[in-house]
Amino acid sequence: MKTILDKIQELDGVPSYSKHERFVEGIVNAINEKLIGVGDALPSVNTMISGLGYARETVIKGYRELQRRGLIESKNRLGYFVTDDNTRQSLNVALLMYTIDTFQEQFYRSFRNELGQDVRLDVFFHHGNIEVFETVFALVKNRHYGMYAISPIHHPRTRELLNTIPRQKLIMFDRYEPLDGDFHYVVQEFARSSYAVFEQLADVIKKYDRMVFFHNPDSLFPPEIVESFQRFTADYNIKGTVLREYEPGSVEKGVVYYVNENAELWNLLRDCNAMKIEPGKDIGILSHNDEPVKELVGNGITTYSVSFSEMGKRAAQAVLSREPVHEVLPTTLIRRNSL
Repeated sequence: MKTILDKIQELDGVPSYSKHERFVEGIVNAINEKLIGVGDALPSVNTMISGLGYARETVIKGYRELQRRGLIESKNRLGYFVTDDNTRQSLNVALLMYTIDTFQEQFYRSFRNELGQDVRLDVFFHHGNIEVFETVFALVKNRHYGMYAISPIHHPRTRELLNTIPRQKLIMFDRYEPLDGDFHYVVQEFARSSYAVFEQLADVIKKYDRMVFFHNPDSLFPPEIVESFQRFTADYNIKGTVLREYEPGSVEKGVVYYVNENAELWNLLRDCNAMKIEPGKDIGILSHNDEPVKELVGNGITTYSVSFSEMGKRAAQAVLSREPVHEVLPTTLIRRNSL
């Protein structure tokens, strides 16, 4: 009976194939011919080296390619195992996102474009609900994807769920949640970056009577920013208030409004138009997460944000290369006329 090493060595007579290509295609052929199937162990790296005479780097690179395709996985200290016998796939990726608002769409489009057309991408949403997250996560995990790109929820059960994914198959994006071991991530940071932005704006904020931050504790908005706002207003002796939501018709001159929900921002701007209140003069407006419309409305809304397009690009590059990535993207203040 032929072995996996035999299937690899059969390709020695194909002059156009590199050793890497022989290694990968030989194992693919072994799967296609049912020499090995889902759950079966593959020869160890050392066995491959001694049996084929290949360099260690070539063998490891070949196994990584098969992992990237989602055909095999590495189990700690146990070796490599077949996880999927659908060899026609190039790479299957599961993308688990919060929702599809404007800036998340920027991430998605960049992520999708950078992956290219040969990569199959399945998209799921958890909407910041832990029960939905658990249900979708179970569905996604049972499909044995080659990579899992996940925007996690800040919740005690999230860590337990993410710990079930092999580290080399996980890339965390948008929000960072600590896990044991080494894993890929491309995320933003909220606490220090928000405080730094508030400090940059401190002189202009002090020209107003007070600052109001609209924050619904039941929303997906990061609570770290609330803490930074409260610390900033205390440190700089600014009268600061956190309100659950903007009440239509309540706009007052002399106030800096920190508004993040678009529906509330539109209501505030509508009231400004109706009451002849000019943003950037009579009131100030600041918003988190930039998007094209904020450059246009209200004569330009001052925002601070990471680049979600860059986040999508960097996450996709990490998926394709399997090279380690541990990146916290910079947060940029974008000054416009509203503050």
